[in-house]
Amino acid sequence: MKSPASDSSSAACCKSPRRLWISIFIAALAFLLPHALLAHDIPNDVTVQAFVKPEGQKLHLLLRVPLNAMRDTEFPERGAGYLDLARVDASLREAAMVWIADAVEIYEDDSRLPNPQILEVRASFPSDKSFASYDEAYAHVTGPSLSNDVQVYSNQVMLDVLFEYPIHSDRSRFSIHPGLARLGLQVITALRFLPPDGAVRAFEFIGDPGLVRLDPQWYQAALNFVKLGFFHILDGTDHLLFLFCLVIPFRSLRKLIPVVTSFTVAHSITLIASAYNLAPDFLWFPPLIETLIAMSIVYMALENIVGGVGVQRRWMITFGFGLVHGFGFSFALRQTLQFAGSHLLTSLLSFNIGVELGQLLVLVVLIPLLHAFFRYAVAERMGTIILSALVAHTGWHWMLDRGERLAQFRFAWPALTTAMLATAMHWLMAMLIVAVLMWYVATRWPLRFPLGEASSRDPLGTQSAQVRVLGNGLDN
Repeated sequence: MKSPASDSSSAACCKSPRRLWISIFIAALAFLLPHALLAHDIPNDVTVQAFVKPEGQKLHLLLRVPLNAMRDTEFPERGAGYLDLARVDASLREAAMVWIADAVEIYEDDSRLPNPQILEVRASFPSDKSFASYDEAYAHVTGPSLSNDVQVYSNQVMLDVLFEYPIHSDRSRFSIHPGLARLGLQVITALRFLPPDGAVRAFEFIGDPGLVRLDPQWYQAALNFVKLGFFHILDGTDHLLFLFCLVIPFRSLRKLIPVVTSFTVAHSITLIASAYNLAPDFLWFPPLIETLIAMSIVYMALENIVGGVGVQRRWMITFGFGLVHGFGFSFALRQTLQFAGSHLLTSLLSFNIGVELGQLLVLVVLIPLLHAFFRYAVAERMGTIILSALVAHTGWHWMLDRGERLAQFRFAWPALTTAMLATAMHWLMAMLIVAVLMWYVATRWPLRFPLGEASSRDPLGTQSAQVRVLGNGLDN
């Protein structure tokens, strides 16, 4: 009969070879893994140049991609590791099919096109300038290849490839999903669409933008920009704080409608003007606008603390600050206006509709929350001061930080050219027209309470005794 000691000893002997092999495997893996990773490094920054040109019953997709982004593809070499340009054609075609054709999806009127045919592939130097235009790029990729006498490594050249897709008509509406984000850690795709009418449309994508409509219909562009505007106002902390300052003294949708509408109309004016290149294009202008937005938050918060706020005064001040916030919206839209196609004005108006919808959602959430806060947590006047002081503190720090960035720019008066004077006259005329309209509206149709009637004893016009039910402000 075996003793327990002998059993444990034999078990340990059985386990020791297994542990030895596991240790050897882990050591080998630790040794080989870094070398494997080095052999297949993912490039940090990859820039892809592309042309999309429908013509007759075929569509050409012409791309230039760094060859070092085509990982796990063996390219023939010669000599001291130089690329064998005489035998590289088959490998280039394989890399183009695996890394580009399988990743890019092109649609004709919402129907995905079949897999493309590779017409030509070329290895090119990064210094080659033929991709400045489609005609030059097409002539280059269909022209003679590099001579095999050229000594170059595979990570020193670009892959130029010409794909051809069958289509029904070059007048169809085309979309593309450029799924090329896996080529590098950050992939920038510069794409130019050449429709039959000759109007080239330029796009620039970072990473994977999803489905991009190269020639959207007006309702497609409108829906896209409504969504952009809606989520932009929800993501914009400074705009939300400004809206919060508007809500604190007027916790009623009916009272807030003229205030919020004046803000929307004002930022629509400057947003549309910026989209049509009527805004200043100096480097110091964006940080100046960001600083002014922070100042507007501080001012509105301090005005709430001081009290005596009426709808008549508030909507006019909000209109002025809305002009500033419109420039801020335009900075966020610079990269997305490329998706508007030929419907620029429709897209801008749709973006403003989305912003308005986002503001209404914020109001619907904030009004009952503020009613509950003032009813159950703190007295109304004290709560207004506390909340506005917190907002003013945040806006003050933003203003100082943004002011420091603004101070780094050296301000210089622009040269008095004819174009500059014409732009200045346009803005002065627009400001004069807006001022006259504001004066006319304020005198012709003065806003009175109710809409809410402000009591002389309660300058905020929101006595806590009026709040009978938690959600009363929504239909007050």
